[in-house]
Amino acid sequence: MFSKFAIFGNVSTIGLRERKKAATRAALSEAAIRLACERGVEHVTSDAIAEAAGVSPRTFHNYFANKEEAIFAGMAEFGGEMLAAMRALPVGEPVWEAVRQVIVGLARERPDTTDLMVAVVRLMERSPALAVRHDAMREEAGRALAGVVAERTGTDPDRDLYPHLIGAALHAAVTAAVNLWRVGKTDRDLADLLDEAFDQFRAGLPDPSALIEARRQ
Repeated sequence: MFSKFAIFGNVSTIGLRERKKAATRAALSEAAIRLACERGVEHVTSDAIAEAAGVSPRTFHNYFANKEEAIFAGMAEFGGEMLAAMRALPVGEPVWEAVRQVIVGLARERPDTTDLMVAVVRLMERSPALAVRHDAMREEAGRALAGVVAERTGTDPDRDLYPHLIGAALHAAVTAAVNLWRVGKTDRDLADLLDEAFDQFRAGLPDPSALIEARRQ
């Protein structure tokens, strides 16, 4: 379905013990998503996920509190990596360019995560409970991103609009690119669509007629 290690980042930089833990965590998350796609979220149990991943129910609960947490594990990991990468960029880097560099870079380095995104998005469309949980995760991630942006710009997330606008624009760009990509009517990969989305936002969403004309030529 998708590469386990692609979901949970670059494991080549950690020790054997941590690699094994990452592999188990990824196997459980993959099993949770696969079973939910096959049976429906409501018909999946933590015991079934553990069995599909080849571990005990106790091991499952060592990693996740419930099946929903397992399903969203890859997305949560991706968000954490994004924030860490942003903090590591030079302070003088323009914020929008920093966000773009991180998001597009992760998409190019780990293309298998696009399968994960599509699978989880489709599950959310079929499960209102998952959609509600995702909304809560997105709000939490938005607050965390606003904090990072505020650190880089000297703004106050409790008083200033700018940190929150960056988060809202990021969500719009990623959502538009992912939705267009998963429909399957374009032969462009997700990283290219994300790159264009960031370009268009940076340019102020100009009239697309010139771009359309250029494509026709």
